[in-house]
Amino acid sequence: MSLLSERDRARVKEILAKVEGPVTLHYFTQDFECEACKVTHELLDELKELAPKLSVKVYEFKEGEGEAKRLNVDKIPAVVLEGPKVYGVRYFGVPSGYEFSAFLEDLIDAGRGASDVSADTKAWLKSIEKPIHIQVFVTPTCPYCPRAVRMAHKLAFLSDKVTADMVSANEFPHLSVKYRVMAVPKIVVNEGEVEFEGGLPEAAFVEQLRRLGSDTGPSMYT
Repeated sequence: MSLLSERDRARVKEILAKVEGPVTLHYFTQDFECEACKVTHELLDELKELAPKLSVKVYEFKEGEGEAKRLNVDKIPAVVLEGPKVYGVRYFGVPSGYEFSAFLEDLIDAGRGASDVSADTKAWLKSIEKPIHIQVFVTPTCPYCPRAVRMAHKLAFLSDKVTADMVSANEFPHLSVKYRVMAVPKIVVNEGEVEFEGGLPEAAFVEQLRRLGSDTGPSMYT
């Protein structure tokens, strides 16, 4: 049985027609798929049928240890996006509910190898000297989470110094406990060096990242 209704399939096909170039989805699972892995796998297969420029590479997490290490995948289900290059844009958990729209938008950005941010943000990204790892904890029913995920992923599309993850708070409860996720979206940067909540606008989101210190570049908003 299809995860997407016929009406949804038609709409998704229309959206994915905007994907300009080839996009590969690197998907990590296991032989005996957990429920979240199974749903993610089915969803990716359905999307592949709707968009000729999408392809899916499936890896068994343990047997594909080399690829997992190369793409910095340490948990499943995981999806890593590749367009003209492999981006630090990753989904850990099913991109379902409100997150599905963010996922589709990410596929479009991956296909064109670009993302829309302000000139000030682009300048700040060029000034980054040390890697930034952003984890955005979400739930499928959170209407504010896609904004935070998209903002983090836009930065990762534009800078090799940025890796940005959507992390399902429900599917990875040990991480939710570790980072004290009491509300979503919860954004955790560099393993908790900076933490904040909410679907912040671009300038405010980047200003939070600047709290990492001077090594991430000068402020463009003060």
